[in-house]
Amino acid sequence: MKAFDQPTQPQPNFSLVLVNYKTADITRMCLELLREHVQAQRIPVWVVDNDSADDSLDYLRSLDWINLIERPSPGKEAGHIAHGKALDLALENVETDYLFLLHTDTFVYDMEVFAMMMRECTKTADMAAVGCVEQLDRGWLRDTWRLTSRFCKHHVRRVKLQWGLRSKQPRPYKETHLKSFCTLWNARLMKSQGLHFCMDDRVPGYTLQDRMVDLGYGIKFLSPRKIFRYLDHIQAGTVAAAGTYGKDHRRTKMYQATLKRVQGQQGKSGMHASI
Repeated sequence: MKAFDQPTQPQPNFSLVLVNYKTADITRMCLELLREHVQAQRIPVWVVDNDSADDSLDYLRSLDWINLIERPSPGKEAGHIAHGKALDLALENVETDYLFLLHTDTFVYDMEVFAMMMRECTKTADMAAVGCVEQLDRGWLRDTWRLTSRFCKHHVRRVKLQWGLRSKQPRPYKETHLKSFCTLWNARLMKSQGLHFCMDDRVPGYTLQDRMVDLGYGIKFLSPRKIFRYLDHIQAGTVAAAGTYGKDHRRTKMYQATLKRVQGQQGKSGMHASI
């Protein structure tokens, strides 16, 4: 592990945590966008590597401004379980009251997002988390169509099952759980209640959110339009980067298109900086 060595300067009230698994290119891009800001503000950054054993781990070992945790081989754990246990490992080590979860396929362009989300989370003492339930900003038209089609499919399946017809089980038509690509959690509250991210076989954070709500704590939902003013996110980008999808898969193409866009924006930033 590596840490900051300037104890005289006060530490921020939050830390950042990312989980890496064989995503060298996007991990580098994600961290490079953060580097200048987190170093200037002395924000603790924790990166947990899930036994990548590749170039991405070599890159992380070369950084002296992050706290690196090398997690032993997850074995046959499902991907979301390995991710959740890595988050819990970081949670055990952070000393700040608040914890930002970021994915390595999240690219933050405006660092004001951290201050904005901290303001939302500290308005009341009983706020447990701040985040977004959507992983993309589809725009109001696509969002409306998506919600309407899901609503119709949900109720058609319910009616068919009631009539004894063959049908798949109806799935929730409305997203209700925060997605961890950029989510702020009140780590102090979590620890006080003995809660953590990976509590069962569900997506990490889902059961945690439900338990926090049951205990009377608040959840602040940000609209996609608001949060995506500050950042870009490749839906399932870490899976696409690892080559799990085929080359012609829709999400692989989304990953490649977003990667080109991010690289182009980074190139423009570098050009402006050199003028």
